[in-house]
Amino acid sequence: MSKYAPGEARAWALESLRGCCGCVMPTFTSDLNALNEAAIRHDVALEKEHGMKGVLIVSEAGTTQEEMRQFTEIVVDEAGDDLITVLQASQPTLADTIASVEHAAAAGVDLVMPSYPLYFNPSSFDEVFEFTKAVADASHLGVIIFAMDQWNFGRLHPAGFPISLLERMVEQIPQVVAIKNEVGGPGVGGIAAVFERFNGEVVVSDPLESNAPAWIANYGMQFMGTSNYEVAGPLVPRMFELLSNKSTWDQGMEIYWQLAPVRRANAQVCTPLVAGSGLVPRMHWKYQGWLNGYNGGPIRQPHMRISAAQMAVLRSAAEKAGLDVTGDDDELFYRGRNPK
Repeated sequence: MSKYAPGEARAWALESLRGCCGCVMPTFTSDLNALNEAAIRHDVALEKEHGMKGVLIVSEAGTTQEEMRQFTEIVVDEAGDDLITVLQASQPTLADTIASVEHAAAAGVDLVMPSYPLYFNPSSFDEVFEFTKAVADASHLGVIIFAMDQWNFGRLHPAGFPISLLERMVEQIPQVVAIKNEVGGPGVGGIAAVFERFNGEVVVSDPLESNAPAWIANYGMQFMGTSNYEVAGPLVPRMFELLSNKSTWDQGMEIYWQLAPVRRANAQVCTPLVAGSGLVPRMHWKYQGWLNGYNGGPIRQPHMRISAAQMAVLRSAAEKAGLDVTGDDDELFYRGRNPK
């Protein structure tokens, strides 16, 4: 059952989107022929235990359209009333994306975050607006706009996702409830501009936990996501909660500095992969989650391969940060904690 009525998504989001929203990836059976339901449920349950308030249902791990529907239903069922669920509406075509959103609405998903297909090469921001509106109009669900420069829109404007486009979306698409704000890198000038313009009108979130103290202190950022907070087990949600209260700010900053080795390792291993490919290194994220108790296990190619050297860097950083890292050998990551 939907948490809000048609037309009430934005008001609901401003009131209800709080805390951190992590990412749940599908896990497949060892022969890669089907979803591993036990593994998926394990991960959703651990998201709750670690203090997440929401999860992204990741669609970039090799699922077919039918498997994505099954995956969505499993996550929604296991999340129950404890987690807000967000569909990553990332399919090869607009028609497939719309079909995915329609199913998500029927399955009980709470929000949608559209992506733009690899072969979506707009000649103007009018085309970006129309694509986004078509996805939004496929259901009553609230929409999170993913405003970043990896879509290759920088050839149309230096910000990649200019304020004028966001204004048009917020004003003309009532389902828009939030902005995932990664505008105009390098630097945070573009991100700050989005907070200045839209904070309080819709939910504005910078998903990079490294920037959290600035936006919480200056704009009262209430929601952070979606991103790989599984990298630190329960610590990112705990840090966010502590930073959100002035009386516990110093304790929040203690966790912030505790996680410095993990940030440096991400900058060394994962950031260059994203910069070079424009894609999220899902296998690396899945390994980082496995270190902290998540299932690990198979996802389907094509994906960036994780090397033993990269694993060593990521594991060492987690240990230096004092995380409760598994002592299992890395070879068990490929099998996962609920093998099937």
